Amino acid sequence: MNGASPAAPRQGGILGVASEDIAGSPEFRHLSTIAGIGVDLRYASASNFVGRDLYSPFDCAWLHRDAAAALETAVAYLAARAPGHTLLVLDALRPQRVQQQLWDALDGTGLQMYLANPARGSIHSYGMALDVTILDPQGAELDMGTGFDDMTALSHPALEEEFLAAGQLLAAHLANRRLLRDAMLGAGFVGINTEWWHFDCGDRERVRATFRRVL
Repeated sequence: MNGASPAAPRQGGILGVASEDIAGSPEFRHLSTIAGIGVDLRYASASNFVGRDLYSPFDCAWLHRDAAAALETAVAYLAARAPGHTLLVLDALRPQRVQQQLWDALDGTGLQMYLANPARGSIHSYGMALDVTILDPQGAELDMGTGFDDMTALSHPALEEEFLAAGQLLAAHLANRRLLRDAMLGAGFVGINTEWWHFDCGDRERVRATFRRVL
């Protein structure tokens, strides 16, 4: 069921499913079907590093059904661990065509390390990755020490203890990040070393090998 369909379209040699066909596919679930989350897709507005809406006219508030089920587990974990707090989804499904635009926008900046090369495929493009943060009971984002898509070393989970020791991150920032990681990792997601907000659902190589990419 997760594998590529023989009838799936090709774009640049990639076997996948068109963004226009997501709504009719049983592989994907809309974020509106997941209770207890907030949604603020930053690439569907100008609130991103490119400074413009990259998703319209397509609705990108989707996840693969496996990632959607894992997100529901994370929601339950957070509700039990920190009542009144809410997961806020900042990005979910990101079509291949948008990943290419982001990649091109960073060409020559030295910052492409923060993106998956679209030739290989972002796990977002399979609906199997999330960018996420936490809202407090008043609806404000928890302070993580940096904002979303902050392309500096301060965003790197692997370097948090060093920045804490140097006074560039506070203990409260690390506690907020750990709360987010505990909820996501406890639901089967996997974090990365360079972005506190990004989580893959399962193994990247398995996803690339067995899931359809959204074009």
